[in-house]
Amino acid sequence: MLTPPINCRSLAAVLMFGLPVTATAATEVQVAAAASLTDALNEALSVYESHNQVDVTAIYASSSTLARQIANGSPADLFLSANVQWMDWLEAQGINVQQRSDLLQNRLALVSASSDLPEQFTPGEGIHITTLLGDRNRLSVGDPDHVPAGIYTKQALEALGEWEELQPLLARGNDVRAALTLVERQETPVGVVYQTDAFASERVRVLGLFPADSHDPITYPIALIDAEQNAAAIALREWLASEEALNIFAEHGFDTSISTP
Repeated sequence: MLTPPINCRSLAAVLMFGLPVTATAATEVQVAAAASLTDALNEALSVYESHNQVDVTAIYASSSTLARQIANGSPADLFLSANVQWMDWLEAQGINVQQRSDLLQNRLALVSASSDLPEQFTPGEGIHITTLLGDRNRLSVGDPDHVPAGIYTKQALEALGEWEELQPLLARGNDVRAALTLVERQETPVGVVYQTDAFASERVRVLGLFPADSHDPITYPIALIDAEQNAAAIALREWLASEEALNIFAEHGFDTSISTP
């Protein structure tokens, strides 16, 4: 929503009392969010904007990409990361991270768009994932070098004893949605994404979930980024942890039981 223009009388009052004309800038909020949040957060923000005089701009990418951009000065009032490590990293860079808390959790899923594969295939139940790939095929994943979904995938494959054989066969995406796209287009027979990404796609199905104890908990922290003077950012951050917002995230497959104010 656009901020109404200041009329002459209002402007005169601002000048008389020495208040900054830019005070209305607090009605704009910049949100940097993990790519896996795209569908759920877009819906939540649409609901929020419909009831509040605020203009929210959301940028989606890998948490690693967003964290590095924020550290390099890209504007962001709120950051929602797909793992705690990149939020920790931001704090270690001296970024003013405020009102941090854990908001959501997720699960890691093996997915496919191919009708030639089994209806169910649970990783870790004896048969290796390589049996699904066939000749010269690859496993689509977020890049394990920096993408949270890829980092969790590497942990899980190491725990299941499959990392060494699968590492040379990885198709590495810049974020988890890129990994999902390769599977949707059947450029790879299977891929590893979050359960919620599979939930958002009409073109893939979940073969099975990775054991929850095969990787670190998939936790999404939320925090203000040097925005404690931005009332609109504070209000949005509080609302995203509200029952109304958490219900939207839950409808998109996220686990909201971890959420703290």
